[in-house]
Amino acid sequence: MKKVLLFALIAGMFSLHAAAQDKKLPPLDASPMDMAYYPVMYPYVVKVKGEPGSLVARVIYSRPQTKGRDIFGNLEEYGKIWRLGANEATEIEFFRPVTIAGKAIPKGRYTLYAIPTEKTWTIILNKDTDIWGAFKYDQKKDVVRTALPVVTLDTAVEAFTMVFEKGDPGANLIIAWDKVSVSLPIKWSDAVTAKATGKKKA
Repeated sequence: MKKVLLFALIAGMFSLHAAAQDKKLPPLDASPMDMAYYPVMYPYVVKVKGEPGSLVARVIYSRPQTKGRDIFGNLEEYGKIWRLGANEATEIEFFRPVTIAGKAIPKGRYTLYAIPTEKTWTIILNKDTDIWGAFKYDQKKDVVRTALPVVTLDTAVEAFTMVFEKGDPGANLIIAWDKVSVSLPIKWSDAVTAKATGKKKA
């Protein structure tokens, strides 16, 4: 009897192992998700290295690649609302109040959209979050819109990229793909700027 029970137990364990092996996991996404912080690399620079800094903003976005395609004016049509990446619409979170295009933005989480044209991109901050694509975009929930000039790049950017750089004051969110780039200025008070950079206000 004991041998029968032992055999049944071993057989059950093999069955569970086989079922676990057969379980299908999702493949690598063609447009992987990425994250950008301000201060830049905040978790490592501040949390690991111990340098002074106060978290201001974080962007979560997916990164499509050009793969030889004609992007703006073709894949991403001019004058049409765009999720500013791929998959879920890009989200930005502010951990303190900031100012964009003269508009006071409370701390919190927002969705970023863009309407690209050949000469300018209209960047949109919207209150609705956890959105797939731009299919459910609701203009009534816009917080601010600002038109940014397009900069033509000498070297094409294969993977859609978003990164913060220090501004004067505040920071700029650099958005680049293919042969174009735009820069979104984000401002906040001098006191917080000093805290984020470890410098004392003059």
